[in-house]
Amino acid sequence: QVQLVESGGGLVQPGGSLRLACATSGGSSFSIYGMAWHRQVPGKERELVATISASGITNYADSVKGRLTISRDNAEQTVWLQMNSLKPEDTAVYYCNFYPYAFASWGQGTQVTVSS
Repeated sequence: QVQLVESGGGLVQPGGSLRLACATSGGSSFSIYGMAWHRQVPGKERELVATISASGITNYADSVKGRLTISRDNAEQTVWLQMNSLKPEDTAVYYCNFYPYAFASWGQGTQVTVSS
């Protein structure tokens, strides 16, 4: 069973940067799947933030274009989310999963808090 472990979150001031990591384990076909980062604020639905296809094609939500960058390392079976120019509205718990079908169990996520 594939497991997802997110890390790298924290408290950062507006305008700051963070780099999130999503490590996958328990599977052998990571490289053939698309991956995605999502985020969720309490009381709201989970929001799709960024996706990366198996071939490396990326897409972003309008709210994060130009500030967040998704990338992947197939050898390490890891997906990254570089977050720059962070805003208070980026505050959320960030999760990763396969895309477009999120067939793995959701991990614990990593909390990102943007505040002065």
